[in-house]
Amino acid sequence: MMKKKLLKVVLYTVLIGLSLIFLLPILYVFYNSLLPYRYVQTWAPVSVWTLDNFKELFTKYPIMRWYWNTFASTAIVVAGNLIFPTMAGYALAKLRFPGKKIIFGALLISMMVPFQLTMIQMYIQLARLNMHNTIWAITLPFLSQTMFLFMARQFFFAVPGELLEAARIDGLSHAGVFARIVCPISKPLFASIAILNFTGTWNSYMVPATFINKVDKYTLVVGLQTVNMTYFQKTNLTLAGVVLLSFPVILFFICTQKEFVKGAMSSGIKA
Repeated sequence: MMKKKLLKVVLYTVLIGLSLIFLLPILYVFYNSLLPYRYVQTWAPVSVWTLDNFKELFTKYPIMRWYWNTFASTAIVVAGNLIFPTMAGYALAKLRFPGKKIIFGALLISMMVPFQLTMIQMYIQLARLNMHNTIWAITLPFLSQTMFLFMARQFFFAVPGELLEAARIDGLSHAGVFARIVCPISKPLFASIAILNFTGTWNSYMVPATFINKVDKYTLVVGLQTVNMTYFQKTNLTLAGVVLLSFPVILFFICTQKEFVKGAMSSGIKA
């Protein structure tokens, strides 16, 4: 009994220590974002802490507009990837139709092609459709991503076929089975896709920087990068921008971490 208690104490001590190590960079950024430039990277008294860095960013730049552009594009992309890849993954895992293996093989091959090789052609197509410098340029091409389709397919393989057959016998169509049976038990999958896709889209720089060149259409990460290039010597402003960029991602993860952990630890339905 004592041995188990000692083991728990050691385990919790290690976990707390690791947590502090991972928290240090976040605390460092947040702390320095509250300091005037001359106090950055020093131990400063609380009396000199200030929100002037954030005030300067909001005053000189359309931060709220950039926030809205980022939120809207991220929400559209995440919604698309919660719908299309999961439906396709379900079909590839549970339905029978000609060419299924060929289609899945082609999708796997497409994952091996670097995005940089297709980006120029994608830009040309979007320009011909007059979609560049619009929110659709950074959302429509990314509504269904192969990585999430692969995740969904692997997850649905673990769903018992007997459960789906019983629903079909009760009169449900394939769409009904997916909507009423499969979706309610796939929360860990949806949470995993949402977190990974939200983080990747929110922090994406190359795509919006390539497809959008109007200041009022910038996403937050592109806009803050222009601030960084303008004030590259003002570390306090740069770190304030990092805080503005990071806290929505942290908040989103906190709200969905329970289901995300379930999705990482299990696949399908537990008995």
